[in-house]
Order: sequence, then structure tokens, then C-alpha cells
Amino acid sequence: MVERLEQNKKLNIEEILKDLDKYEPKWRGWHWREEVVDGKVGEFSYKEISAPLKKSHPLPAARSFEGIDPQPRAVITTEIASGRFEDDIRRMRMAAWHGADHLMVIRTAGQSHFDGLIEGSPEGIGGVPITRKEIRATRKAIDLIEEEVGRKINFHSYVSGVAGPDVAVMFAEEGVNGAHQDPQYNVLYRNINMFRSFVDAATAKHIMAYVDMLQIDGAHNANATAMKGYNVMPELMVQHAINSKFSEMVGIKPENIALSTVPPTSAPAPCMRYDLPYAVALRQFFKKYKMRAQMNTKYIESCEREATVGHTLNLLISELTSVDIQSTITPDEGRNVPWHYNNIHAVNTAKQAFLGMDGLMDMVELKETGYLPEKVREIQERAILFLEEIIECGGYFKAVDSGFFIDSGEYPERNGDGISRKMDGGDAVNTIIKRDEDYFAPVCGQFGYNNVPKQYKKPCDAIEECTLCNHSKIKYIDELDDKDNAKERMEKVKEDGTVVPEVQWSKDGYVKITLCIPENEQISEAAAIEMGKRMNLRDVEILHKQVLQSSEGTLVEIKGVCNFEPIKRDELILPKRRKTLSNGIMKDYVKTHPVKIVAATVGEDEHSVGLREVIDIKHGGVERFGLEAIYLGTSCPIDKLVEAAIESKAVAILCSTIITHNDVHIKNMKKLNDLCIEKGVRDKLILVSGGTQVTDEIARANGMDVGFGRGSNGTDVASFIIKKLIGEYVNKDE
Repeated sequence: MVERLEQNKKLNIEEILKDLDKYEPKWRGWHWREEVVDGKVGEFSYKEISAPLKKSHPLPAARSFEGIDPQPRAVITTEIASGRFEDDIRRMRMAAWHGADHLMVIRTAGQSHFDGLIEGSPEGIGGVPITRKEIRATRKAIDLIEEEVGRKINFHSYVSGVAGPDVAVMFAEEGVNGAHQDPQYNVLYRNINMFRSFVDAATAKHIMAYVDMLQIDGAHNANATAMKGYNVMPELMVQHAINSKFSEMVGIKPENIALSTVPPTSAPAPCMRYDLPYAVALRQFFKKYKMRAQMNTKYIESCEREATVGHTLNLLISELTSVDIQSTITPDEGRNVPWHYNNIHAVNTAKQAFLGMDGLMDMVELKETGYLPEKVREIQERAILFLEEIIECGGYFKAVDSGFFIDSGEYPERNGDGISRKMDGGDAVNTIIKRDEDYFAPVCGQFGYNNVPKQYKKPCDAIEECTLCNHSKIKYIDELDDKDNAKERMEKVKEDGTVVPEVQWSKDGYVKITLCIPENEQISEAAAIEMGKRMNLRDVEILHKQVLQSSEGTLVEIKGVCNFEPIKRDELILPKRRKTLSNGIMKDYVKTHPVKIVAATVGEDEHSVGLREVIDIKHGGVERFGLEAIYLGTSCPIDKLVEAAIESKAVAILCSTIITHNDVHIKNMKKLNDLCIEKGVRDKLILVSGGTQVTDEIARANGMDVGFGRGSNGTDVASFIIKKLIGEYVNKDE
């Protein structure tokens, strides 16, 4: 049995699946991050952060800030829908290490229409099947992941559809922490009979309330479904109001109700003029509830950059107003290809944006006069009028029957394109049965009339506890299908010592390639497919294309499956890792053996930042160890650099070369080596080259002693030079 995870060891899914019949969740309810007021992380003070993680991966730029990884105040979501829960668990671990603490599994397509629970672990389509085995195994894995990173992690999925009450019971039993539950979602988007939907919702919500599960609604689907989402803002508020009030009446605490708020527009529309007033209006009306902010998926196309910019603008809305949970929809939403790394990119986008905007509202404020408050009031007035008309026409059911909802006209205007559902139609119509007067269900958490005999303190005393009170009473079913199950899928991709790329499922072999083709869109698309095939890829498809100019070129991204023999791990030649000397050893050496170097960016290269960081004491460069650096600036001729080294009796030359057009970086390295030989000083000088496209292999092949690429720093350079000087430079250590 797996008791804890090891950082440098893969999560063992087979171990997770063992003894699932004996597993019980460690905790129930929802966990909010522990807020840190005026917290200090590294040298910075923050206004809006939460307790740190025990283990995590910081943002890439943290390299320049001592590797700090502050955690924003809001819970951050990652949404997962690959169809195979055994691969999603691994993705969850990746996301948790980057700061996600709300792992939301999107349910498989069509599950709203199932009239009972699915059992086993079948593969899903358009999402993940919600089965007891998959939920239990995932929650068990999350227990280990949250212990590893040092923070509780919320697990979430959907309580909706014809089997909604059954799913709610299962979620309550298995320690699911949050769920979407909105009867209007069933009616409008799944055509489930409206009466049945609300009866089921009452039952499901009461069960959720019994275990303090967080409820998120689905009103945001309106602006993703309407032809003109920015016109349905009043309706969105009405949908939120109906579901939230209904939830309270059933018994859910206001603090356990979260509104799924989504900005209604996106650029190139002037989105802030719509999105910000709507966000303010919503938060003014629904102050006692939580806000779960999500990106609008309606406008996500296949461009990753565009999706990320839209996500960032939405995060600005969250910062300017409020957010308790920040969802992170990935660019994959527009591609229908749920890839591991895009989940991580989306989590990092949220973390980076929130940290970057920390304390923003101490410096700016929303205007209390003019356009913003006027637009806020207009949206609210339209919402109130909308609700009043619903009441006047006979109530919610009659309004749905009349097509009030998802009409893309801005209320009170109507376009006549609303979704109409009939009161006597839809799935599960005429399936509601009134309880008899002597009805008695010996289970806890049940909504509605229950004739519990007076001798029992709680209903399940009659049966010596129900499954909500005694987890061991659950009848666990492992698998029903002998072919479509996790064991069979995992057997096909079991560990065999090979390395295969993946983006969605274990060993799926998919890669993405970006091509810039100097042709029009039509030719470029056909050429990209052919290029992928000639790269020996199978199943080549276009992921994204963007015209750069109708005749000059097109950007095309393709995906395909690698068609080569799997790489064997034990046959790989691993890149060498340089072991740096300790700071103390380097400083002590330089005290008794002065070390002088000359440095410059050579050729016609004006870049200076990277080299200054390698040199300057204030950036932790070589000067911090006592090395004396003579900096000759940028665009320095090679001969000037060599002459300066000879004249100053330096022991090393640092040659920075960033520009790589026409292989100028390689030519400069060769020229430096050749000139040192010509001057008779090559054996007296340590030649060090660096740059973003420089590798140690390229540098050595062109006469350098060493090459330092992206991510290198002054400690690496100083250690190499001093090792070389004291004779500790051994190839096997490098």
C-alpha cells in the first residue's frame, strides 16, 4: 500500500487501485485557503496571499527572485476531461505542484441522461465517467497528493441529470468536496423534465448540505449558449437568483453556495465595458454567496495565445471585483484535445496574474460616478424586470415553456431564439411519485417528508446506520466490463523501460509541431499535413492555423503520433550536470588566488542583461565570490576582447553571444578560439561562451572550454573557472 509519495518517483496507479473496497475518505466538506495577512515571502510583502505549499514548482521567472512561490488567496481550479481517470490522476499531481487546489473532473458526455450510477472504470467520451470506483480511486490519490504538497485539495464534479440524487449520495459517501448542481441546467441544456429536475435537485441539494459540500451553479452556460452572450446579462442574474434561493430553501448554507460567474464578452469586442459592470452588478446583488470566476468558453478558438490573453483579462476582472475560486479553462477547450501541459499553463496564468496584481486595489478604485455605476444599475434593473415578468406570466416553469431563457435579445427585447421546454415533456416526464403518509426511509440526509418513528434519534438507527454514517456498509463494485476497464488499459501501456511522449494519455505518442509556411492558407494547410507525414508522424491533423498575410505566409500547428521505435531509458546518454563548488570554497580560493576575467557581448550584439547578471555582485554574479571582472560592454570586437585579456593578465574570457542569425554565434566562438591560438595565449586562457542558444556541445565543438545556455548563472560560471584553475575539473563530474 502506498503510504506517501516520493517526489522523484511516479505515482503508482496500480497501488492506488489496490484495496479500494476498504478505502474511506479522510475528510468531507470544502477547504478554503488559509489567508496570510501582509505576508512576507522572500524580500517581498504581499497583501493577498495564502499559506505556502510544502512542495511546489514556482513560476519560471522565480529564478530571478530566489525561487519564491507565493500562493494567491483564491482557490485555483484545474479542469480535467481526458476520459481516462488513471491518467487524470497523474495530471492532478502535476497541477497540485503548481498550486491548484480544486481538481474538477468534467463528466462524460451524455451522463445527464443515465438513470442510475455507472460502475467500474469505463473510458469516457468528452469527459470522465463518474463512477464510484473512479471517484474513490481519485480521492484516495488526492489524499496522497495533498500530503505531498502540504495543502488540502478539493475534488469536484457534477450532480445533475436524471441520476442526480444517486450521484449526490455517492459523492457524499466518497468525500467529494464540491459539485455543480443547478436544476435549470438540466432543463435548458439537457431537456430533462422541469418538474422532475427540481424535485431531484431538492433531494440532491439536501444531501450536499448534509456533508457541507460546496455547490456551484451553472447559470454561466447561458452566455456561452446564446447567440449574443453579452445580451443575456440580466437573465444570468435571474438564473443565479433562482438557483441560489432554491438552494437556501432546501438547506444549503449561503457560504456553501458559489455562483459560477463568467464574463459575457471577449476581445475584439470592448469586453471591459461589458464584463466589469456585469461583475460589479452580480457581486452587489449576491454579496452573501461565494464567487467562482470562470473564463467564457464561447469565444475560445484554437489559438493558445488568444485564449491566454482572454484568460488574463478575465483574471483582471476577478482582481478588480472579488473571487473565491478561480477556474482556469485551457486553450484545449477550443481544440477538444485535453493536454497535460495546458492544464499547468492555465494554473500558472492564474497564479502569475494574481501575484502580479497583488495589492492592486490599494492603488486604484472603481469609479462611483459615470459609465460604470450607470451600467451596473441598468443591468440590475433589467434583471429585476425580467424576474417580475416571470412572476407575472405564471412562474419559472411557464417562462421556460414560453422560451424566455437564452433569448439573445437584451431584455426586455426578444429575438425569439430562446430555448423552449414543455412542462409535459423532456426526459423522465411523469416519473414523480408522491410519498405515502406512512413513508419511512431509514437513511440520513434525505429531503422532504419522512415518517421517522419516535424511538429513533436519527432515521438510520432503524438499520444500525446508513452508508452516510457508516462507510463500510457501502456495497462496492469493482468492474462490470471485462474489456473496457482501467486494468486492461494500463496493461497496454505498462512500464517497460521505454520513453514515449504523451499529452493526454500514458504513452499516447502525440507531439505538437509549429510550422511557419511561406504560402497562402490553403497551400499551407495541405503542405503542413504532408510535412507531418514526412516527419514520420501518424494521424496528422491541423491543430491551429493563422494567416500571417494572405500571400506571404501562414502559421500552422499540427499534431501527430510518433512513428518510431520507443526509446529505451537505459540506453540514453544523459546530459551532464555540473557540480558547483560551495560558496565558501570559492571565496576562500579567490582570497589567496586573485582571479581576473574580461567579459563582453561580442560582434554586433547589443544584448547586455544576461551577461551583467552573470558578472554583477548585485545579481549574484561572479563578483560575489571575489572575482574581478573587466566589462567591455556590447558590440565588442573579438580582437579587442583578446587584447584586453592579454593586457590585464586575465585568466578567463566571458564571451556572450545572443544573436544567432546566420550562425553568427558559432562564427564568433570560432573566431575567438582562432585568435587566441594566433596570439599564442590559448593555453593561458579559459574561454567561456554563453547565450540563450548556446549549448556546451556547440561551444566545445567550436573551440570553447565550456558553454552556458539558458538558465545559467554566475555561480555556475565562477565554479567552472575556479575548478579549472585548481585542477578539479574532471569530465565525469561535468
